[in-house]
Amino acid sequence: MFRSMLVRSSASAKQAVNRRSFSSGSVPERKVAILGAAGGIGQPLALLMKLNPLVSSLSLYDIANTPGVAADVGHINTRSDVTGYMGDDNLAKALEGADLVIIPAGVPRKPGMTRDDLFNINAGIVKNLCTAIAKYCPHALINMISNPVNSTVPIAAEIFKKAGMYDEKKLFGVTTLDVVRAKTFYAGKANVPVAEVNVPVIGGHAGVTILPLFSQASPQANLSSDVLTALTKRTQDGGTEVVEAKAGKGSATLSMAYAGALFADACLKGLNGVPDVVECSYVQSTITELPFFASKVRLGKNGVEEVLDLGPLSDYEKEGLEALKPELKSSIEKGVKFANQ
Repeated sequence: MFRSMLVRSSASAKQAVNRRSFSSGSVPERKVAILGAAGGIGQPLALLMKLNPLVSSLSLYDIANTPGVAADVGHINTRSDVTGYMGDDNLAKALEGADLVIIPAGVPRKPGMTRDDLFNINAGIVKNLCTAIAKYCPHALINMISNPVNSTVPIAAEIFKKAGMYDEKKLFGVTTLDVVRAKTFYAGKANVPVAEVNVPVIGGHAGVTILPLFSQASPQANLSSDVLTALTKRTQDGGTEVVEAKAGKGSATLSMAYAGALFADACLKGLNGVPDVVECSYVQSTITELPFFASKVRLGKNGVEEVLDLGPLSDYEKEGLEALKPELKSSIEKGVKFANQ
């Protein structure tokens, strides 16, 4: 056992050396800014982005407590330099030169709160941050985590349009946590290794607007319709499951940080020219009649290179798709109206 541990540690040491030489040589300089970096999602997300060898500069912004988070994360011996910025006066410095901006800012959901309750607080925060992004790093990719994503992405789009800086290829709603959950729950029921599982998730990023396409899952498993219905419901209610389990002490911050880091990594790979990077994301889209929709997206040097077709759906998924459209349409319209009032 001791020998196997040595072999593993030797292999990981080699990987670490390879990562370091790779990151310092052939990989472009990339500045990543996290807005809301001192919050429940922001702190673990900052940690995970500090571990990413594609990041050369990590900019951490929040209205309070950022210097401490930056000092803590900054001691980690990985490639990126870390700087903390606190308060409105320092937002410009935090954003200038950013290639990727991740926005987990805002309040988390508490038991009994709806995403409408969140909207009333987070919409204003997103509006202000996007106004600054349009001014100080208008060409950056934007990863929107702040809920309700179904509305905050349309808000961001409207703010960028007003500033004359909107590029629909560079604005993403992060729906990766829905995919992460769908993979985890499917693997458990199908009794397959979770690392091998892939499940596309389409629609939006709240409740019934989340539609996992288990008919397209790989590896395929012969699960009953009752099991698939239960898996769909659990994926849709995953956030509520965590909020209730934490009993007033928080929301899905750790799994969201993990999902956010996964999607940010995919965006950075796309920017760096890695081919065939495909992830699900909530983007401006024409694959349905709705102006924004989550589906598989090919990422590249300009952000969205291609929005992929939905592919074949089961009858149950076709019903789910039609059922989610009215709520998603309403959430989009609510965001647009807020941004323009």
